[in-house]
Parts: sequence; structure tokens; C-alpha cells
Amino acid sequence: MTRRALFKFRLYVAGDALNSAQALANLSALCRAHLPDRHEIEVVDVFRQPKRALADGIFLTPTLLKLAPSPVRRIVGTLSQTQPVLQALGLESFAP
Repeated sequence: MTRRALFKFRLYVAGDALNSAQALANLSALCRAHLPDRHEIEVVDVFRQPKRALADGIFLTPTLLKLAPSPVRRIVGTLSQTQPVLQALGLESFAP
């Protein structure tokens, strides 16, 4: 994996729920710190797009999918612990 790779994330949230807002804030901060100018974040509200969530096998929120680069990775929760999140997403080499 090269350091110039574009990382594509899809975050499934449940409306304005506190844990969903925390997950988005934590993901945004992680991307700014570890993947500046190398990431895209798509947010999908499961209340507005339930069929899309089910099609992707999303049953809990917040759920983050790392879509690119391969392999696809999935993590559930508020993403508040940076090191475990980096490891779960296969981004250890991007840690400071």
C-alpha cells in the first residue's frame, strides 16, 4: 500500500444520534491527522437509506467501512480509540 493511495470510507450512522456524531467527528480527526488530502468520507443515514444499509449488511450503527484501498475493512463503534481503529482498518503504517 502506498502512502499516496486514496482512502475511501463509508460511515453508516443513525440520524443525529450522539454515538453517530462522535464517530463522524473521530473519523474526521483521524483522517486529518493520518491521511491528510488522501481520504473521502461518505456518510449514509440508515434512517434515510435503510435498504442500502441492509444491502451492505449493516445492522449496527455507527459502522465504518474502509472501501479502498483493498481489502475492505469494517469497524463498529464511535472510533474513539485511535490506535485500535488504525489497526482494525489496516492503517498501522500511517500512525505517527
